[in-house]
Amino acid sequence: MTASARKSRSGGRAARVALRNAPLAEDLRPVRAGLEGGQYKPLTDADVMRIHEAALNALEQIGLSQAPPSGVEAMTRAGAILGDDGRLRFPRALVEDMLAKAARNITLHGRDPKHDLHLSGHKVHFGTAGAAVHIVDLATNTYRDSTAQDLHDAARITDALDNVHFFQRAMVARDVTDNLEMDLNTVYACCAGTTKHVGTSFSEPDHVAPCMELIHRIAGGEAAYRARPFISNSNCFVVPPMKFAEESCIAMEHCIRAGMPVLLLSAGQAGATAPAPIALAIVQAVAECLAGVVYVNAVSPGHPAIFGTWPFVSDLRTGAMSGGSAEQALLTAGCSQMHKFYGLPGGAAAGISDSKLPDMQAGWEQGITNVLAGLSGLNMVYESVGMHASLLGFCLESLVLGDDILGQVMRCVRGIDVTEDSTSIEAMKAVCLGGPGHYLGSDQTLNLMQTEYIYPTLGNRMSPKEWGEADRPMLLDKAIERKNEILANAKIQIDPALDAEIRADYNIYFN
Repeated sequence: MTASARKSRSGGRAARVALRNAPLAEDLRPVRAGLEGGQYKPLTDADVMRIHEAALNALEQIGLSQAPPSGVEAMTRAGAILGDDGRLRFPRALVEDMLAKAARNITLHGRDPKHDLHLSGHKVHFGTAGAAVHIVDLATNTYRDSTAQDLHDAARITDALDNVHFFQRAMVARDVTDNLEMDLNTVYACCAGTTKHVGTSFSEPDHVAPCMELIHRIAGGEAAYRARPFISNSNCFVVPPMKFAEESCIAMEHCIRAGMPVLLLSAGQAGATAPAPIALAIVQAVAECLAGVVYVNAVSPGHPAIFGTWPFVSDLRTGAMSGGSAEQALLTAGCSQMHKFYGLPGGAAAGISDSKLPDMQAGWEQGITNVLAGLSGLNMVYESVGMHASLLGFCLESLVLGDDILGQVMRCVRGIDVTEDSTSIEAMKAVCLGGPGHYLGSDQTLNLMQTEYIYPTLGNRMSPKEWGEADRPMLLDKAIERKNEILANAKIQIDPALDAEIRADYNIYFN
């Protein structure tokens, strides 16, 4: 090769590298929050109607028990019927009326408006969630109790990841023994770590008010929070099968009055607390969440609520949860289809791994369940990254690796752009008729490098020779390195003066 040829080739490569590294405008990025899914539909239209009718029949004939007195009063005033057996039953006309009042096309705000999540149609968003009680320690391949510092670190990492769009509390701060202090530390650990939308829960109804005081301080006042509520309440308002969770319902009422969006979370486990047939597990989850729609809109018509059908799967050989299974992927996608039938913003779980470590099993489980959730058009995909051991363990390195998985998933969600330009044969003519015989250096290829294709941050695409020459880098080592780099450079997302005031007034457990 001549010197001029080498220089030309080097210059072309340098140009491609520079193009690949140049930042793109948000609307030109190959993947971004809120891409439209909905391509995958595991249920036929007839299936959807059958599930809908079964859910309405369950509400009319079985109903739900154990609502708190305030909930009974609100729902019976709206038209629910309290039976002699203490169960509330819901006539289908009541359900239809409340569905008509329910909020649609809602926005979950970030503290930074660029992180706002617009929940309409089939727009897809991925994030964390869960209540893991352990952290996965890759230095020793063991599990230890999760802490407030771990939660804060997870929020800080999430803030730096492009494809993780919101941060819902992913683990329990087990080093905080007082439940009120735990709830306060959970709120503050999340908000101090990220300006993305935050989801949290409250261990007792009486904790909502003091936590709202802290949230108002972070927001700059109650009016500022109500205008842009950047925290939502993840609320397990039911205990499947078909029972209200009294304390959670009271907490939900407090949150509604405080202007906080709520996630109506039904989390039965097929074969245990939900029926074993996948379709009937969806029926129960839909029925329970429809009761939640009645509840919320009886208290405050049009209050923002997410239809949170989260049925999980059991390994029927043992009864243990199997969050990374194909059945879980189907359950989540089927629930997503029901959300679209009702026209409601919806959320469900995907990305959970049953593996104890971020290994090949974790990769296939996270990839399969997340891609089906995304292709189904699920608005909010919870627990999509970092979660291991069937929700018992959270791994910070897996959170970092999950960003690469979600980038590939979102590229699948985006699909294939078929336009006049993308199907024109002019580029083929230029290459094949007297051209170089390949497309490597064509203007079309260079122009599409960043807008049509996505590249992994940590995933390795080297040849074996290049990999060997680079001293055989290992994926988990790169994940640990990136985790440490993010944490070393992360800044607290609270004004320093306000942070000092809050730390003086509250017992904060993380640095």
